[in-house]
Amino acid sequence: MSTPLIIAIVAGIILVLMYNSLVSKKNQVENIFASIDTQLKKRYDLIPNLVASVSKYMEHEKSLLEEVTKLRSEANKPNISDHDKIQLDAKITSALGSIMVAVENYPDLKANENVMHLQRTLNEVEEQISAARRAYNQAVTDYNNAIEMIPTNFMASLMNYVRKEVFEIPDTQRQNVNVKELFNS
Repeated sequence: MSTPLIIAIVAGIILVLMYNSLVSKKNQVENIFASIDTQLKKRYDLIPNLVASVSKYMEHEKSLLEEVTKLRSEANKPNISDHDKIQLDAKITSALGSIMVAVENYPDLKANENVMHLQRTLNEVEEQISAARRAYNQAVTDYNNAIEMIPTNFMASLMNYVRKEVFEIPDTQRQNVNVKELFNS
C-alpha cells in the first residue's frame, strides 16, 4: 500500500470521526432539549389547576395569575423556537415563584390540601426541570466547544452548525433571599 493512500485513508477516518462526533453532540443537545420540553409541558398542564386553586383566595394578585395564564398560553403555541421557549421558561419560573411566595401570605390557602399537593407537584416538576436544564447546558457546552475548537470547527462550519443557547438564570433570581424581610412581613 502506498504512503499517499495510507494518508488518505487515515485522513478519511479522521474526517468521519469528526463528523460523527459533531452529529452526536448535536443530537444529544436536541434529545435533552426534548426532555426539558416534556417537563415544561408537565408544568404548563399544572398551571391551570394551580391558578384555579389559588385564584379565589388571591384577588389581590389577580394580575399575577393572569400573567401566568398568558405565559402558559404563549408557551403552548405550536412552532415556537427554542430561543422563545427558553425566554418563556424564565418568565414562567419567575411568575410561579411569585405565586408560591404569595400563597404563603394566605393561611387558609396554605393549609388547603389541594394547594399543598399542587405545590409539592410543582416543586417536583421544578426540580426535574432544573436537572434537565443542567444536563442540557452541559450538552450545549460540549456541542459549542466542538463547533468552536480546532479542527472540528472547520467541519462544523461546513455543516452550518451554529452556537446553541443555554438556559440562564434571570437576574431577578440571582439575588439572595432576604430571610429577615420574609419574617417581618
